Amino acid sequence: MDDQGRGPGPRPQGAEGSVDAREADPLPYEGVWRFTAPATDVSVPQARHAVRDLLLRQGVPVSHDALQGLLLIVSELVTNAVRHAALLSPMLAVEVAVGAEWIRVSVEDSHPYRPTALEADHAQTGGRGLLLVREITREAGGVCDVEHTASGGKVIWAALPLKPAQVS
Repeated sequence: MDDQGRGPGPRPQGAEGSVDAREADPLPYEGVWRFTAPATDVSVPQARHAVRDLLLRQGVPVSHDALQGLLLIVSELVTNAVRHAALLSPMLAVEVAVGAEWIRVSVEDSHPYRPTALEADHAQTGGRGLLLVREITREAGGVCDVEHTASGGKVIWAALPLKPAQVS
């Protein structure tokens, strides 16, 4: 995994604010990490495991439920890039940004098509990945969006509030 170092990184909407002591002295788990992978099926579990291992290695205080939601989001976003963008984007990038109070995961590809969440059609066996991402994000109190990149591709991201794990 290519570690891009520590920094404020991309923030969920509404997280911008005045500079405080935390920004001057980040927590040990804060940072931005980015890695690339081929747009192939094998990259789906590899991306999920890489994100899980990164969060554990950095000591991010994330609850079990939030971690499972994040990993499902990563799986869905990488799967979409593999299924729908691989022809024009043989590589994809996964980025994890962790702040003091949020976690953002994003998947970038070079395909210009901006996907939209499909309506739930219970007769279909697929096509609900972005609906699932939006629902997990909404239930966690986070935000998600799709943005175009300067190179003509897109980044699909989800940012969730970081709620420390509960100690029983």
